Amino acid sequence: MHGYTEIEAGPPMELRDKASQLPLAPGVYLYKDAADRVIYVGKAKSLRSRVRSYFSEDKLGDLKTGTLISEARDIDYILVDNEKEALALENNLIKQYKPRFNILLRDDKTYPYVKLTNEKYPRVYVTRRLRKDGAAYFGPFFPANLAHRLVHSIHRHFLVPSCKVDLTRRHPKPCLQCHIHRCLGPCVEGLTTDEAYAAAVRDVKLFLEGRHGDLARGLRARMEAASEVMLFEQAASLRDLLATVEEMEQRQKMAAASGDDVDILACYAEPPLVALNLFHLRHGQIVDRREFFWEDREEFEEPAFFSSLLKQLYLDQQFIPAEIHVPVDFEDQEALEELLSEKRGRRVEIRTPRRGQKKALLVLVATNAKHSFDARFRVLKPSSRAIREALRDALNLPDAPARIECFDVSHIQGTDKVASMVVWEDGRMKKADYRKFIIRTVIGNDDFASMREVVTRRYSRLQEEKKPMPGLVLIDGGLGQLHAAADALEAIGVSDQPLAAIAKREETIYVYGQEDEPIALDRFSPILHLIQSIRDEAHRFAVTFHRSRRNALQLTSELDAIEGIGPKTVVKLLKEFGSSALVRAATEDQLAAVAGRAAARRLKAHYQAVLS
Repeated sequence: MHGYTEIEAGPPMELRDKASQLPLAPGVYLYKDAADRVIYVGKAKSLRSRVRSYFSEDKLGDLKTGTLISEARDIDYILVDNEKEALALENNLIKQYKPRFNILLRDDKTYPYVKLTNEKYPRVYVTRRLRKDGAAYFGPFFPANLAHRLVHSIHRHFLVPSCKVDLTRRHPKPCLQCHIHRCLGPCVEGLTTDEAYAAAVRDVKLFLEGRHGDLARGLRARMEAASEVMLFEQAASLRDLLATVEEMEQRQKMAAASGDDVDILACYAEPPLVALNLFHLRHGQIVDRREFFWEDREEFEEPAFFSSLLKQLYLDQQFIPAEIHVPVDFEDQEALEELLSEKRGRRVEIRTPRRGQKKALLVLVATNAKHSFDARFRVLKPSSRAIREALRDALNLPDAPARIECFDVSHIQGTDKVASMVVWEDGRMKKADYRKFIIRTVIGNDDFASMREVVTRRYSRLQEEKKPMPGLVLIDGGLGQLHAAADALEAIGVSDQPLAAIAKREETIYVYGQEDEPIALDRFSPILHLIQSIRDEAHRFAVTFHRSRRNALQLTSELDAIEGIGPKTVVKLLKEFGSSALVRAATEDQLAAVAGRAAARRLKAHYQAVLS
């Protein structure tokens, strides 16, 4: 590829004149506005011919082109060797500059990968972000919860964990995952060896690569070797794992014989609104569906739309299907097919089915796109099941949550601290299950400690009553509140509870275990609106409870009745300790630090007199 080439500097020239100076060669062109912002990126076999076509009367009469040319003040270009390079470069520049006149891909769902880390003791995680960090990534997985099921299976059968424990140093005792046989325990001396852990990691890699035959042969050899030296318990464990792997190998063979991998795309548009559906067929089976929406497509042309969309969808994707079905042919279809085939290492076909079963599937996807359009833009109420599944996919949860319990802490500068829990279940708020909490153990303004107390009390009680945990625990707050809740759950032995927090200002969602991949949903997303409504209800309930309790305390405060303790001192004490009960429990030194030594003595004398 040639380097970036700018048109020679000189006196201002009309865009039409600049276009006539462009080379008759393949490349990418960039329209810029008066602020030197890139507002459109395009590619062409012949830069001069393509860019000059924008100034024809037919094109200038087009709303989108006319607006683009009226706002453009400059044209830059980059030369490349062929059309395939132009396709790839155009896609990269669109992602880099996000020009407002291009069709930009906005997606509420990204599919997960399984990550095998590059550490002394590697771990496995579900992730939606690929990084150049030396780790091995496997996927993407359809449907999304398949990745979670695979990782769960790895914990159970191979004992390689997803924990956040620092495995680079020794720990005095194993964690819960080791106790329940989901981890070999490399962080505790004597539980395993480096060789045994490395062997387990090699097995995991073979398993994730789909090399079940190689894995089965290795397991069988190790089982027989263990049996020969009379390590019968180890041999039995390997035998059970071998049976599981052989079963998966048979399933894989059956799936491979049942059909190719195909993606099918169709859309429904009422400009400027567009809804698109993408169906994934794997081994001949429909395994999942994605939805995409646009609110700014004033001019909508299907060929240009699908051309731009397919580049953004597949050129940077690790997995590319054998076939991609779209409702219309488009200009650079052959070049894109060739580029995707090179990337995949095997033939990729972009087809427009005209008849038969493939055409019927395309019509089915178009029907679903119309339904998505109605649900998004005509505000139809989705089913409870659809909401749960959308929540699962948007937050990368292992299961679709039927019940969400949301917590919020409320106080005024540390006084009268209370918390609330509200419940969403099967599509609606369940007010009969709301709970109020008075913070009992926290002195001063410590929201994290308050959250730990509330979460501990709630779920310790559920454990005592042997009631099920909710599908999702939602925290009103950021990372600090999220980790406080996670610490509380871990302290009572709950290690696999789905947990998330929504930060107030940015409306960013953090899912525990995936904090480095915060979720920023589209502001029109129904899932974001649902999470916001649950969070807002928890806040409303907490504030209402706090206000009523504060009013009651102001009327009946025990401190008001103590001789020699004035109203200002009462406010100071309540602000620091949170309630009159915690003032009573404080030491004289703690009281003196807030109200002075004389007031502290009066308070302690009063409480002693009451006790006597």
